[in-house]
Amino acid sequence: MVAMQYPPNRRSFLIAGGLTALASSRVLGANDTLRIGVIGAGGRMGDLLNAADKAGRYQIVAVSDVYAPRRDAIKERSNGIASTHLDFHEVLQQEIDAVFIASPDHWHVRMAVDALAAGKDVYLEKPVTHTLEEGATLARAVRSSKQILQCGMQQRSWSHFRDAVELIQGGSLGRVPQVRTYWWQNYQDFGARKPIDLQALDWKQWLGGAPDQPFSEEKFHRWRWFWNFGGGAMTDLFTHWIDVVHWAMKSDQAREAQMLADKYIFEQWDCPDTVQAALRYPGFDVVYEGMMASSIDDGGLEFRGTEATMKLNRSGFSVYHEGVPGRENPVLKADSFRDGTIDHMQNFFDCIRNRKEPNAPVETGVAAARAGQMVNLAYRRNGKT
Repeated sequence: MVAMQYPPNRRSFLIAGGLTALASSRVLGANDTLRIGVIGAGGRMGDLLNAADKAGRYQIVAVSDVYAPRRDAIKERSNGIASTHLDFHEVLQQEIDAVFIASPDHWHVRMAVDALAAGKDVYLEKPVTHTLEEGATLARAVRSSKQILQCGMQQRSWSHFRDAVELIQGGSLGRVPQVRTYWWQNYQDFGARKPIDLQALDWKQWLGGAPDQPFSEEKFHRWRWFWNFGGGAMTDLFTHWIDVVHWAMKSDQAREAQMLADKYIFEQWDCPDTVQAALRYPGFDVVYEGMMASSIDDGGLEFRGTEATMKLNRSGFSVYHEGVPGRENPVLKADSFRDGTIDHMQNFFDCIRNRKEPNAPVETGVAAARAGQMVNLAYRRNGKT
């Protein structure tokens, strides 16, 4: 992918520089209501706010989105309190403690860097970067500030994922030379959508630093599948699973990547809809498979060890031992009863108050995005990098 540069303009520089003292001067108590700004008010933001509703005391103070109906919906959700803005910098001008960012991928780093410079803590949806080059930019911005940035890798706070990682790191599976990951979804029938009101949409602002191009409803709704705005399955779906692999295996630097993929169903997309991919790490390999026209089996991981195999997904995990009678039956099983996004948001809220490192710090998000971007680069270079 081509790296996009976003030179700061004078106005954004003044906004960022002028607000740092204001934001950092507020000392929060355990029962204080957090003041939140919303940047990017699409479907994923709704999920984050639903989680926040269960995570602690907060108030939406301001919202920015390029599409007016989405701004209005957040204002209504805030009981009319939130101010509405087209330019996200105006959200950063408000007296807020933190922002939630759930914009298309190509905006993530620019918005996060500006928010950090303005003295705001940040919950940044995955993938936290859109290009390989952006990883250093984001990490430097976080580590040179005093702000908290939580990456949207909610498995890091999900109780049964934490238990699973502890078992793997404790040696319960023996040596693990292979991890299989997969995710199948079906995009063929999303139902009827309400037509976009072009008078209420600032398409130029939505494009941001992407190349100028005419409005497309397909790109507006399914931007993840176009290189200018997203990275397809490898940065939307695989990013979650490879983060769990990095965490469990204590290794996040792939040495090489391969990809066999094509557009068999959705020819109008840039990104492939049917994928077989592999990455090699020191001492183990990770494979991924998935397609976007079949949802049977959903998504998950399999850690294949010399003594046991763990099958892990968002519903729970099961461990199967080698060399024992009835090994088709798990010897250990754990179920999940709560969406990990709630606990991940709770962790972010706690860190805003206590200023401790969040469960998914910037390095984890950058590494997870990098793995998917390496595979995409392999695809665009005819299969291998």
